[in-house]
Amino acid sequence: MKIIAYGIRDDEKPYLDEWVKDNSVEVKAVPELLTEDNIDLAKGYDGVVAYQQKPYTDGIFKKMDEFGIHAFSLRNVGVDNVPVESVKKYNIKVSNVPAYSPSAIAELSVTGLMSLLRRIPTFEDKMSKGDFRWAPDIAQELNELTVGVVGTGRIGRAAMDIFKGFGAKVIGYDVFRNPELEKEGIYVDTLDEIYAQADVITLHVPALKDNYHMLNDDAFSKMKDGVYILNYARGSLIDTDALIRALDNGKVAGAGLDTYENEVGIFDVDHKGEKITDDVFNNLFARDNVLITPHAAFYTTKAVKNMVQISLNNNKSFIENGKADNEVSFD
Repeated sequence: MKIIAYGIRDDEKPYLDEWVKDNSVEVKAVPELLTEDNIDLAKGYDGVVAYQQKPYTDGIFKKMDEFGIHAFSLRNVGVDNVPVESVKKYNIKVSNVPAYSPSAIAELSVTGLMSLLRRIPTFEDKMSKGDFRWAPDIAQELNELTVGVVGTGRIGRAAMDIFKGFGAKVIGYDVFRNPELEKEGIYVDTLDEIYAQADVITLHVPALKDNYHMLNDDAFSKMKDGVYILNYARGSLIDTDALIRALDNGKVAGAGLDTYENEVGIFDVDHKGEKITDDVFNNLFARDNVLITPHAAFYTTKAVKNMVQISLNNNKSFIENGKADNEVSFD
């Protein structure tokens, strides 16, 4: 058995080597992301493992089919960049890693909120200029706020537990309700109720056609004045221009963002000595009430190890048995 893994970073290599040693399977680690230009490297292999934010193309899966490869395992959760018709056409089995570390994402989302509530970016800027005064940058306490969690899957529930630990009131919305949370009476029936009641709205849902730009001008208009927005899920969930308008008019007091709808080419790239040319991103980045991290919520030792080793387990299972625990259904 031979597996080829694309986009392998230096921090992933030890966990890949550990898996190879434990499973006695040959794995070729390719540092470059998977593209039509390098898919030919997969010829002679039995399965492909990959992780990237950029879209996978039909040509990639066509080549895999030509090479007799029908096992494709993602090291991440999202499959919105996988062309469904292509994997169906070429009979490619796809797996993901649905829960590499829910706590990793949840913890950073709460960290982002606390930093905004306590005005940390503002104080850092003031103090760097020698101004150590408190006023006028008075903080809010999380224990006095209502947090609306949109999406109560593994990550959403992990975030809820942390928010509850701070003493916040937590409400939730999900199309698919968790029975235990249902018993607690946490759910509201509509997103409009979240918008009307929450002081903080945090998104923990996958990117789907139905929720593209779910936070738009209309949604922001229904929210409480001075609401905080957290997006540690997918950039496409927020209409960024609408968010900027809501920040400008004070409807949104602050935003913690680990994703941005046009982040490819910006995040996980060294921009030292060069100017980012995306004016919308620059607008957000310049604000001290917007905290941006470069899609790094997942980036912990535990999560990276799970992403690497679970994806390899999935791929090995596809090759051996034609099925995997985390196979993605596109039906």
